[in-house]
Amino acid sequence: MTRVRRQTGPGPLFGTPPGLTLLQGFALPAEDALLAGIEQVVQAAPFRHMITPGGFAMSVALTNCGALGWVSDRRGYRYQPNDPETGRLWPAMPAAFLDLAQRAAAAGGFPGFTPDACLINRYTPGARLTLHQDKNERDFSAPIVSVSLGLPATFLFGGLERTDPQDRVALHHGDVVVWGGPTRLAYHGILPLKEGDHPRLGPCRINMTFRLAS
Repeated sequence: MTRVRRQTGPGPLFGTPPGLTLLQGFALPAEDALLAGIEQVVQAAPFRHMITPGGFAMSVALTNCGALGWVSDRRGYRYQPNDPETGRLWPAMPAAFLDLAQRAAAAGGFPGFTPDACLINRYTPGARLTLHQDKNERDFSAPIVSVSLGLPATFLFGGLERTDPQDRVALHHGDVVVWGGPTRLAYHGILPLKEGDHPRLGPCRINMTFRLAS
C-alpha cells in the first residue's frame, strides 16, 4: 500500500492515487459556517446509528440534508426525501455546504456539480467504514465530494473490485477529497478512528459526503 505524504498549505496533492484529488485544508476558510450548518441540521434531524440490511447497527452515526437523504434498514440501502424517524423532509442543505461542494468539485476537475444530497457521518474512536462503492445514485457521471472535519482519519481508496489493492490517504481537519469519472465506483473506506481530542469537535470526526443522487 502507498502512504501519501502531506504538504504545507491547501491545494491538490501530487502523488495521490490516480483518479483522486486531495485538497488539503480546502474547507478551513468555511470552518465556522460548516460547523454552524451541521449544528442546524442535527437539531432538525439528529445523528442516529442506522441498521444494515443484515440487521447490524452501523458503528458510524449519520444524518442527512438536502433534497434526498441516504438511509439503510432491513429493506436495503436507498435515497429518500424524508427522515424515516420523523416522516419529515430532510433539512435543506445550507448555502455554505453547497458553495464548498461546488468549488471543491471544480478544483477536482468537475465543474457544474450541483449535489442534491449531503450525508453527514459522525465517527467516534473505533468507528470505521468498511470498503464499499457509492452506487445507489442514478447518475455516475457526477463526482463524489467528501469533507473531513475533526479528528484525523485514514482513507482507503482502491479499485473497481473489492480485492484490488488500496492506497492509504491521511485526512485531517479541513481536507476535501474528490473523485469521479473512471474511478467514480472505486471501493473506499475508513480505518477504525484512533483516540484523540480535536479542539473544535472533541473526540470525534465529522465527514460530509456530497452526491448527486437523483
